[in-house]
Amino acid sequence: MLLSELLDFDSIRTGVSAKTKRALLNQLGLYAAQRMGLDPDAVQSCIAERERLGSTGFGNGVAIPHGKVAGLKTVYAIVVRLSDPIDFKAVDGAPVDIVFLMLSPPDAGADHLKALAAISRVVRNAATIEKLRGARSRDAFAAVLMGADERDAA
Repeated sequence: MLLSELLDFDSIRTGVSAKTKRALLNQLGLYAAQRMGLDPDAVQSCIAERERLGSTGFGNGVAIPHGKVAGLKTVYAIVVRLSDPIDFKAVDGAPVDIVFLMLSPPDAGADHLKALAAISRVVRNAATIEKLRGARSRDAFAAVLMGADERDAA
């Protein structure tokens, strides 16, 4: 699975502002619910439930909150770059400034894991993460993501 199967240009955002992890997750949940025509409370609840199991702060300033939401037809992702890093209780203790929110239908077991793997391949590449941080526009940020997708497809 590739990022281009999970993301569209409207699901890529830069300059996002949030003071806390909770505020950010609520903001992302609301945006995802609006984009996918879902109940915002259900989306936000699913994200919060997963986060209670342990932080989805991946390390190196990246988080991958995720969950399964009833009513969703396909795996969907949003990626944001924050204007200012926030504490996400990440495994390495570093503040987070790049967040991939991934939502899946409840029955998307294999696709859920493939999507997480696709995101993980990108965020494990330190050079790609630095390019994302250095991208000066949303277009440039998207180009870095799609370039990483092409590299992984090869």
